[in-house]
Amino acid sequence: MEVSIHEWGACLQNENTEFNRPERAEPADWPRNYFNYFTEIEEHFQRARGTALFLLSPIDWALIESWKNSGVPLEAVLRGIDAAFEKWRSGKRKLQQVNSLAYCSQAVLTEAQRLLDRQAGIDAGAPKPSRAPFTRAALANYLRANADALAASPHESIQALGVTLRTLAAEASALPEGLDGFDAEDLERQLTLLEEKMLAQLRLVQSDESLLTARRELDAQLKPYRGKMSAEQLRQLEDQYLSRKLLELAKLPRLSLFYMTDYGV
Repeated sequence: MEVSIHEWGACLQNENTEFNRPERAEPADWPRNYFNYFTEIEEHFQRARGTALFLLSPIDWALIESWKNSGVPLEAVLRGIDAAFEKWRSGKRKLQQVNSLAYCSQAVLTEAQRLLDRQAGIDAGAPKPSRAPFTRAALANYLRANADALAASPHESIQALGVTLRTLAAEASALPEGLDGFDAEDLERQLTLLEEKMLAQLRLVQSDESLLTARRELDAQLKPYRGKMSAEQLRQLEDQYLSRKLLELAKLPRLSLFYMTDYGV
């Protein structure tokens, strides 16, 4: 049975499933590779392609973002990449190299469905990891740096969001040294809400010309893959691409913990 990104996200709402922890994570630790979602996928795609210096395109990053936001496990993405390249290598006619993660999109969703079927009976009451993969100082510094970036915006509405982010940074600094009892999921929800508000403000202040240019770039990059993706996949990919473009034009950062690069350990 084929699963869409939208359907996968809906499955994650089932209280009897718990996919936010890859199987390879140690029971007592936070899933470090879960927070390294983007880097893990980029490096795995490069290895599968056999070209370590290959750079992902904006469309590729937007696709990863759509998988992350829909709760597609890292394990499913990595297996999907392997499956897609295995199929490509076994083909009789390899007319060109695989140049985009979009080539792997259907294989990723197939692996996500297999993982869903296999883990459907997991006990929701299983203990959750208790130790974060980053230090208190690294977390506070990350939040503070993003707050500084928002404060530098010429738009007062964005500056106001930076004030809220600075408050979260202060709260992070006051956490216990070992981050005992730290609720990363709740913080991630707050950061997601702030980013959604930031994007809403940016849509209001960006010129129609800038938005039209971004849309044209998106259409050109998506053209080879439109026939290989569902309408829901395309919608989410377009949303993520345009969101990334808005932040790029405004020189503003992503706020999610997934974008931390210095864990302080």
